[in-house]
Amino acid sequence: MRASEVRRGQAILIDGKLYVVTNADHNTPGNLRAKVQFKMRDVGKGTIIDKRVGATDDIETTNLDTRDVEYLYSDKDGHILMDMESFEQETIPKDVFGDDILYLKPNTPLKALFHEGKVVSYDLPKSVDLKVTDTQPAIKGATATNQQKDAELETGLKTRVPPFIEMGEIIRISTENGGYLSRA
Repeated sequence: MRASEVRRGQAILIDGKLYVVTNADHNTPGNLRAKVQFKMRDVGKGTIIDKRVGATDDIETTNLDTRDVEYLYSDKDGHILMDMESFEQETIPKDVFGDDILYLKPNTPLKALFHEGKVVSYDLPKSVDLKVTDTQPAIKGATATNQQKDAELETGLKTRVPPFIEMGEIIRISTENGGYLSRA
């Protein structure tokens, strides 16, 4: 597969090691050759590395076993997922999810990607519905378009919302950029 086609969450093999892509930025600087900057997590060690390759370079991808799981809760050891077929519970290290855990509340269904029986990546839903726990009250007479205010959601995620959103409301958030989409 060409490097420019590799996306976040895909598993790739480099020098015989399995990595999961956590971020892929495609850059074309002026009249120079296009490059792709990867941020990848080493599945074996759990370390994050950066690698820059040409956009037309071939990258070896691998298929991972996909299963439906449900996020149950987090504790000091990690995040607890339950396999929806076998109902087995597995503790996942916190670094696998990173900040994406802020999009998940208990009992959220996910697609998890497994390699040799271990969760190495996951597919978040495109959007999630979360309750606003803290935000400023609306300012009367503020009619400027595209005005936004800070809000904190039930999982601890901080985002910007329109002024008419109040505490206690449930809103839909994009998991791709953390932005407000609509009321739920």
